[in-house]
Parts: sequence; C-alpha cells; structure tokens
Amino acid sequence: MALDRPTPNDLRAFWMPFTANRQFKSAPRMLVGADGMFYTTSDGRQVLDGTAGLWCCNAGHKRPKIVEAIQKQAEELDYAPAFQMGHPKAFELANRLVDLAPEGIDHAFFVNSGSEAVETALKIAIAYHRAKGDGARTRLIGRERGYHGVNFGGISVGGIVNNRRHFGAMLAGVDHLPHTHIPENQWSKGQPEHGAYLAEDLERIVALHGPDTIAAVIVEPVAGSTGVLLPPKGYLERLRAITAKHGILLIFDEVITGFGRLGSPFAAQHFDVMPDMITCAKGLTNGVIPMGAVLTTPAIHDAFMQGPENLIELFHGYTYSGSPIASAAGLATLETYREEGLFERAAEMATYWEEAVHSLRGKPHVIDIRNMGLIGAVELEPIAGAPTQRAFSAFLKAYEKGVLIRTTGDIIAMSPPLIIEKSHIDQLIGTLGDVLDQLD
Repeated sequence: MALDRPTPNDLRAFWMPFTANRQFKSAPRMLVGADGMFYTTSDGRQVLDGTAGLWCCNAGHKRPKIVEAIQKQAEELDYAPAFQMGHPKAFELANRLVDLAPEGIDHAFFVNSGSEAVETALKIAIAYHRAKGDGARTRLIGRERGYHGVNFGGISVGGIVNNRRHFGAMLAGVDHLPHTHIPENQWSKGQPEHGAYLAEDLERIVALHGPDTIAAVIVEPVAGSTGVLLPPKGYLERLRAITAKHGILLIFDEVITGFGRLGSPFAAQHFDVMPDMITCAKGLTNGVIPMGAVLTTPAIHDAFMQGPENLIELFHGYTYSGSPIASAAGLATLETYREEGLFERAAEMATYWEEAVHSLRGKPHVIDIRNMGLIGAVELEPIAGAPTQRAFSAFLKAYEKGVLIRTTGDIIAMSPPLIIEKSHIDQLIGTLGDVLDQLD
C-alpha cells in the first residue's frame, strides 16, 4: 500500500481527546489505512483491530456498501436542514431502526453521538413528565462506574471519577445506584450469578427522595468503558419492575451494546428486558459518520403530540440530526449487518471467544477475567503507587506486536468487529498472552 500520509512534522495544534498528549506526541502511533479486521500504520505495519475502533466499527473497516452509500449521497444531497424540513433517508432509517428494536419501540430521534443521545434522553424524560403534569419529576438516577458520555448530563448521571472531578458542580438532583462489580463474581463467564439484590438500592433512593421527584433511571445493560461490568442474573429485571412500580422511566444506554455486540440487535432483546428509551450510536453507522439516536415508546412520543399542530412539540435538536450522509451510512450499515448475518455470527462466535479470553487466567498480574457476547475484559493488579501504568504498558506492547487493545484504568477491554474469524481471535489472545508474560 502506498503511504501518502506520513506522520505530520508538527503535532502541536491538535489537543487530542482522552489521550496522554505528551506521551503520544513523543512517540506517535499513526493509523493511515484500514480494511476488514486490520489497520495500517504510518510505518506500513498491519495491526489487528481488537476494539472495533472505539466499540463502533462492528462490521469491520472499509465496507463497500457503506463507502458507496456515502459517496453517492454526497453527490445527490450533501445537506438538508433538520428543522421544519426533511429528506427521505432519515425517515427510512428511523423505520429500519424501530423495526430492529424491541417490540414496543416505535420512534427514533436522531443525534450525532452517544453523548448527545444520553443528553437527549435525559431531557426527553424530564419534559415527558412535565407534559404529563408531573413537573416535579426532575431527579435523575445513574450508577457508580457508569459511563454516559461527556456532556454535563452524561457525566452527572455517570459514575467514573476522573470524568467528573475536573468540572466542578454537576447537574443538581442526581443520585447513583451501586455498581454491579462484586468479588463473588470473579472469573465470570457470561452473566454473573450473584448481585441481583443490588437493584434493590433503587427502593432506598426512591424512599429518600420520593417517587414523585424521580424522572428516570439510566444504566448501561453492560457497562463497557468502565471495564466491562456485567449485570447479574435478575438485576435488570428487578430494575425494570421497580421503575415501573413507581412510574419512573428506565433508559438503557446501548451506545456500546447496540448493533450485535451481544449477538442480538440490542441488549434489551438479549436480556428480554424492555426499557422506555434506548440510546444508541457507534455501530449505527459502523463508526464511519457521527450519528446516534434515542429510541422511544409510543407513550413517550405521544405525550408531546398535544396542542395546536403548528407548534413545535420538543424544543431540542441539532443542526446535523439525521443528516443525509449519516442517514445513508446508517442504512448501508444496517443492510450490511443483515446481508452478512453479523448479529447471528456474533452469537455463534461467543463461545470460542469466551474460551479464548479465559485462557489468559493464570497469566502474570491477571486478577480477573469476564466476558459476554463479543466483549472481554482482563483485569490486572495495579502497580503500587502507579495505577493504570501496567495496563498502559500492555497497550503499548500489544500495539508494537500488531494488536490494538483498549485500556481503562488497569483493565484491558476487547470488543472486536463482528466479522472476526477464529484465527483472528487466536492472534489477538495469543499476542495478548505474550504481552502479559512480559509485563513487570
């Protein structure tokens, strides 16, 4: 491959997100191409993508149908205003999405990212109760170690310390459930046995604040960015029962679990638990074009459809909501998933993946392993006085050996594209095993 985009000679201007900027710029890791399961680096190496980009390239890279759809749409209609105007593909994509979603979901509100999807869902929840005459319901409940993006609403309901500590006071009226990562579930293969009782803490929060003050509870069915924290058996079912009992909306943040990561279109279907809203992004367009969505029940949507028809029902939206090129990418992505049976394929590969990931048990410094669907986490014992250093060293060594992994704290997280073959799993886990053998 001809590399016509070498490492730039000046890296100063770009302030990189969620990155150790000084470390990176002292030894840049530049990706200049991608195809299928592999990235190409600026020095011509092939790097196996063990993370689907950032949990988003579920169908792999450089997929012809998606590339062609984007090119064609750019020639046909590059942009259309999203306010008081429309274009056909946004409506078509919304229909395809609700057809894919759990039964009882029938509307989609388009945004540009997972962070915006969460912000939108939280606003809809509060506005919904106000539209129903329950204006006192403004309190939002998240979960410790939850990740819901980086806007103020998302970091307020989120529970990752470093995402919150730098930005002062969060939204008022927010409380948190305990996380589900408990010692009894060490070395879990699939859904853990212990911990459904943790959902009962919601009853304590309801009693403390009063049910008539709480608008919504938001959780990730499987918490990804905080290190793959799995829901114990019965836990999500209990959350659904308690929220329904008290008239509280339940929001599933499926920005990571949506579009086949667990072998089904959404985690709600995998766990057979029906929320009131689902947030999604990432895999919606295979990570190619920024786009997200909030999926809602008819009860939520219809609560806004009151009053004179010429009035705006929801004062919220974005310049690029349902943009033509993103919509075209989304349609082509969903078609790629369907034609290649990638959700079903992920389900079929899950057992081989589980066995491979857990084969790392016994490697130096490994204190826990857990998995579900095509997600895996390897937790490392932190270096005393130097948290995150051991996992970051593993990340660097793996990259040098031709494998891309992701770390959060001292946890290695893996979420490969759904097109992964057994040989790729062998390469990924084999390389990681070699890396772990070399760690200090």
